[in-house]
Amino acid sequence: MSSQMHQPAAGSTCPSCEEPLETGDLFCGACGYDLSAAPATPADRPTIAIGTAVEWPTATGTDTAGTPAPAHLPGDLPGTDSGGGPLSASADDPLSASAGGQLPAPAVRYDSPPGHAAPAGASSPAGGDFELPAPEARSAAAPDPRAGAHVTPPPAGAKLCVACRAGHVDTDGYCENCGHAQPRERDHMEQELGSVAAVSDRGLRHHRNEDSFAVSSTALPDGTPAIVAIVCDGVSSATRPDEASEAAASAANELLLESLPRGTHPQQAMHEAIIAASEAVNSLAIVPDQGQAMEHDPHRHQNAPACTIVGAVAAAGLLVVGWVGDSRAYWVPDDRSGPPARLTEDDSWAAQMVAAGLMNEAEAYADERAHAITGWLGADAYELEPHTASFKPDRPGVVVVCTDGLWNYAEGAEEMARAVPADAAGRPLHSAQVLVGHALDGGGHDNVTVAVLPFAVPEQGAGSAYNRA
Repeated sequence: MSSQMHQPAAGSTCPSCEEPLETGDLFCGACGYDLSAAPATPADRPTIAIGTAVEWPTATGTDTAGTPAPAHLPGDLPGTDSGGGPLSASADDPLSASAGGQLPAPAVRYDSPPGHAAPAGASSPAGGDFELPAPEARSAAAPDPRAGAHVTPPPAGAKLCVACRAGHVDTDGYCENCGHAQPRERDHMEQELGSVAAVSDRGLRHHRNEDSFAVSSTALPDGTPAIVAIVCDGVSSATRPDEASEAAASAANELLLESLPRGTHPQQAMHEAIIAASEAVNSLAIVPDQGQAMEHDPHRHQNAPACTIVGAVAAAGLLVVGWVGDSRAYWVPDDRSGPPARLTEDDSWAAQMVAAGLMNEAEAYADERAHAITGWLGADAYELEPHTASFKPDRPGVVVVCTDGLWNYAEGAEEMARAVPADAAGRPLHSAQVLVGHALDGGGHDNVTVAVLPFAVPEQGAGSAYNRA
């Protein structure tokens, strides 16, 4: 016999706070009391003993902390892909070039969760009903989260609940007073470091933030400051994309902070930083129960952790960008009479169609395959091809380094320039906040991450190892 949870009848009240209840309520809407703790009078006698132990089936698989995996899958959650469409039921839709072209179908990854078959139904454990708690436990009333007098003051410095502002948040991320789940740290992140700042947000549709960033500053051997911004976007259809983006951003940033002070040319340093980021992501691909790197596994092409990367370095009058994937960098001059520019070219299906002359840009990016990326960091990437470019702007401005969660709502350079506040060079954090807000106002279909890096033109006569003749 399967165990059934008590369902309150319409017109009944909460046994804790006497708030009126509706049929089907599992928790009291006022105090959060667990209504399943108050059993209804059974209509008949149980066919098996109430105290019979329940034998739970053994969970298969573990998460990254080594604990058994939960029964639900990430794909069970509602959401959309980076193009704003509903999540597909299959991740193996083959790509092909248009009928009029000769370009072979590239190797691609879709930045959306793969499809899966929903479980046909869960059967109850054999052996009887759930064991009921002791009578004194069933009669204990949950405290009313609206009444602060019932709450034990949390320890000094403890994190308070964002909902009731009174309860202490436990190690699992839930309020001990009202039970409210707290926002995860990565749901929204901001950092300002001198003249560079970045903001990352989960967006309005995704269940977690799979983007990551790193901003930092150092100095060249002659003392000239060097400013760094790295942004990474986890590939949602891959396993552990949030870990991949975090590992890549951290590794690239660390290498730049090591190599630039040694005198490595910024463009060469950026190239090496992308390789270091790739190696960091590759190291996440471990075959379970074998401790074996995925590159030695015959099934290594099956959904390894993956992400895209884009970075910028401003040093000694030189602006260097590097990237793999479809995250982008834009140049926006302070004097808006000058033209803005996109500094990167996507590794994507749409970009390949445009480059091959098979479609114009509007047609390519309107296609449902537009956001299929042809380059990424990960153990299942067929070939790593870091892209780098150097620029010498003749006027001050800002570099916008971002994921497609932003540029989907400001794709062209002119559109991005209109979204960037006029005082971006003086208020980079505020500008990054405004740009994230622009994406959220547009729909927030994806995680949104943006770094704003002001670029100042060196004074006449200033020299460095990179701009002397």
